[in-house]
Amino acid sequence: MEQTLPVSTRTDGERRLLDSFAAIPPTERVRLAKRTSNLFRERTRSSTPGLDTSRLTGVRVVDAGTRTADVDGMCTYEDLVAATLPLGLAPLVVPQLRTITLGGAVTGLGIESSSFRSGLPHESVLEMDILTGTGEIVTARHDNEHSDLFHGFPNSYGSLGYATRLRIELEPVKKFVALRHLRFHDLATLCSAIDAVVDSGSHEGEQVDYIDGVVFTRDEAYLTLGRQVDEPPAAGPKAPSDYTGQAIFYRSLQHDDKAAKRDLLTIHDYLWRWDTDWFWCSRAFGAQNPRLRRLWPSRWRRSSVYWKLVALDQRHGISDRMEARKGNQPRERVVQDVELPLEHTAEFLDWFLDEVPIEPIWLCPLRLRGDTTWGLYPLTPHRTYVNVGFWSTVPGGTGDGQPGATNRAIERRVAELDGHKSLYSDSFYSREDFDALYGGDGYAALKDTYDPRGRFPHLYDKAVRHA
Repeated sequence: MEQTLPVSTRTDGERRLLDSFAAIPPTERVRLAKRTSNLFRERTRSSTPGLDTSRLTGVRVVDAGTRTADVDGMCTYEDLVAATLPLGLAPLVVPQLRTITLGGAVTGLGIESSSFRSGLPHESVLEMDILTGTGEIVTARHDNEHSDLFHGFPNSYGSLGYATRLRIELEPVKKFVALRHLRFHDLATLCSAIDAVVDSGSHEGEQVDYIDGVVFTRDEAYLTLGRQVDEPPAAGPKAPSDYTGQAIFYRSLQHDDKAAKRDLLTIHDYLWRWDTDWFWCSRAFGAQNPRLRRLWPSRWRRSSVYWKLVALDQRHGISDRMEARKGNQPRERVVQDVELPLEHTAEFLDWFLDEVPIEPIWLCPLRLRGDTTWGLYPLTPHRTYVNVGFWSTVPGGTGDGQPGATNRAIERRVAELDGHKSLYSDSFYSREDFDALYGGDGYAALKDTYDPRGRFPHLYDKAVRHA
């Protein structure tokens, strides 16, 4: 029978974590002591010290023979990729922003352009050590006595515990990724192309290892198909592009529709192609203005810096005060990722483009990797979904006067189309609707087992009530 880890086998980072847990009064909620985050929902400030994860940020072991890695829960994908790429290996799914952590991608879900073949990051996890609400660290695998926690941990957002160590699968990767940008003039045709690529793993005789897309307008949308290669292919550029300087990746997709536009990136630069400009959101800070971009230090052109600027704005209400000077209400933040079944994706996009003044929109197809279902985010195996991402603000004061009118409308439309919404940003569900979508009785049973005293906030409280 699996036992709690003996004290003698714990790392210094785990001992620090346990000591910080023990130091938090039992009447206080437990949360992480982190200075940075990739979450976009507000949370109630607390004067209680958080969990010390400062020594749980590294790569413990990369085993090229078994193609696995043991990593700390707060290790970033940037650090993990730096350790694996020299060995010709990478995680099966590498979320698109450098400072996303392994533990964060599993407990909060992650996705990227390999997800149509490799699923979501938690599906390549072999085992996890998890700090639970009882103050113990347990090892959870799919086939041991903590298998319920293993399958319930994804999408729990720290409400059931925090991963201190994860063992994950790795896959071989080649030196370059050859890209084809395909333009579409209508969304139904684009979705049909996604279906064909996901089903066959190829397009016009060329293998497809990665697929994602961008919708600029209803009649200008693109799919980007990536193929791993060791040498630049005969068709296309012979030297890799660089989008960490003046050139901007998402603008490179745009072209007329006479033929696919081809590009080439190193595998490293492909994995982080979206990070330099936080997809396209760096434009909000002027970083895409050519004059300012030349002056903006390259080390500051990254998602973690932009997130800090957003956090600073939220803390001091800078944007709200600027809107007030114009006589406007505060703008509503609409920063969301939703999963729609492929057969409903074009319908959702048509509705969104009519109702929500946000562009561009990111598309990322996915399928669960196997037959396993995951209780807190119940997608159907062997069914193709499309992650639709949109990140901006809209004019405030619309709708029926309730806060979050646009976000509420999106939640309703996603539910009508049998979809799900990620919980990293603002949510407005009723408790009844939330339980129906995110685990319900199964989550309650996990909470009773692994956090019986409620040391961690309930998932609903975190996602909706800003706990």
